[in-house]
Amino acid sequence: RGIPREPGAHWTEPGCQSCICQGGRVLCDTVSCSIPCSHPLPAPAGACCPICTGCLHEGVARAEGDVFSPSAGNCTVCVCLAGNVSCLSPECTPGSCPADCCSCNPEKCNFRGRTYAHGARFSLDGDDCTTCVCQGGEVECSFTPCPLLDCPQHQRHLGPGQCCSTCRDPPTGCFLDDNGMEFPVGQIWSPGDPCELCICQADGSVSCQHTDCVETCPYPIRIPGQCCPDCSAGCTYMGRIFSNNETFPSALDPCLSCICLVR
Repeated sequence: RGIPREPGAHWTEPGCQSCICQGGRVLCDTVSCSIPCSHPLPAPAGACCPICTGCLHEGVARAEGDVFSPSAGNCTVCVCLAGNVSCLSPECTPGSCPADCCSCNPEKCNFRGRTYAHGARFSLDGDDCTTCVCQGGEVECSFTPCPLLDCPQHQRHLGPGQCCSTCRDPPTGCFLDDNGMEFPVGQIWSPGDPCELCICQADGSVSCQHTDCVETCPYPIRIPGQCCPDCSAGCTYMGRIFSNNETFPSALDPCLSCICLVR
């Protein structure tokens, strides 16, 4: 490169290349750095090798003699000495954890004749809907959380072995447990009383209404299966039925004659 070098001369080229003049030839190789510390600082500008006059710990440069705590915490204290980082942690006794600084072994749980490690989760015998957890020698149990359902109460169903209810499919009719019959939506029927009519609603519920009889007469005819007495078909007298304008003797006085008049 236009610069004369004496035989045996050593020098450093840009890019941390170490060169030597030997037998009229220039031999170059990457600079080999001997690093006598565990956490050296990066090489300063113009230098090739890291330096041990400070420390690089978790990506943060620390000055010589600097005392600090690592990001993991737990009350550990570290110090930078000649490029080396030394850390000390507090001693903790086994058993329960009295302080946040201690990385100790939490107590196990004895529950219903069994021993569980700290953090273990388990279910009660025969009850898969209850979950228990061992926390430092104490057992805490809670019910399995169930999702919120967006269906009405009458459409919710809890199946065998299930912890949470699920939504049934929207009903297509009304099912009556007393007689085992299913009616489609909009169906009208009488449940047994001719004066009561029921209808199957769209949500699967049954709505019933009682009929009030308005027309009355002294001797109406009551037709089986009909709600209100019939005042236009004739008369009922002493258990017998007479047609309109029919005459008949009185049951109380044989000298009296009666007639059925529809009014």
